[in-house]
Amino acid sequence: MNKYLLFRTDRIGDFLISAILLKSIKKNDPSADITVVASNINSKYIQTFPYVDQVIQLNNNFLSKLNVFFRLFKFRYKAIIIHDDKKRSKLISFFLRSMNKINIVNSKEITHIQIIKDILQKIDVDYSHEALNTLGHIKNEKLNNKNYIQLHFDEKWIFNDYIKKFTNIEPTEIELINFIKEIIKDNEKKLIITTGFNIPKILKKIKPKLSELKVDLYENLDFIQLQNITVNSNILISCHGGISHVVAAKNIKQIDIIDKSYNYDKWTNHFRNYKFFYRDNFEKMSRKIIDLL
Repeated sequence: MNKYLLFRTDRIGDFLISAILLKSIKKNDPSADITVVASNINSKYIQTFPYVDQVIQLNNNFLSKLNVFFRLFKFRYKAIIIHDDKKRSKLISFFLRSMNKINIVNSKEITHIQIIKDILQKIDVDYSHEALNTLGHIKNEKLNNKNYIQLHFDEKWIFNDYIKKFTNIEPTEIELINFIKEIIKDNEKKLIITTGFNIPKILKKIKPKLSELKVDLYENLDFIQLQNITVNSNILISCHGGISHVVAAKNIKQIDIIDKSYNYDKWTNHFRNYKFFYRDNFEKMSRKIIDLL
């Protein structure tokens, strides 16, 4: 049995890129044993993937590093892949036994899907386009048996809560309500709004109006709860984040809001059913979104 070790001690969206790699390995070698060294942010989520055999959480302190090292040292791996480019991951892997150690260095020029293909070539595993369906194990169960558009409205829409150098897209209450009305007007699909643990103040203020418009608001969601809603949507409207990789994995139509200052193509080159807009004045941007629905 071949053993594989992957270091992904960062975020959920980052792991969903690595999931393409892991699914490719498991498809070519069903008996492969795959261990992922994860962070406190993504470890619980990674445990939900059936083609990951073991998840070990690595915290950024000496005792945790020592504990993880001794848990891994007794094994010999066919390949160790340091996919997070973290110093702690490199340090631990340096002392481990493996036929092939691959350290991924982040580059602005190379897309992540090309990196995946390069890794697979190094470990003699074939790449298949089917591996993009990394969430095939998630069941489809639509909310109340309805087709729906999902608007994921989190802190990325709020200027003071997000990266200040990014273009301000924050709407006024009137602009947001009008946008919601335009979405649901003459549309057979229901609209739902999701958000994270920290609900933006503007959503709190318009809650009564959302009820009048029969728009459901789902708040205080962890990522697994959010994913379970998103995988059953027909269209996702969101500012780019981990959830963007979820709809890409399920080949669901998405309208992605991104900023011109960052090279998102590095992350989205393999996305299917994908449209994007650059961050702009909310009213201008909302009209473009409506035209795509």
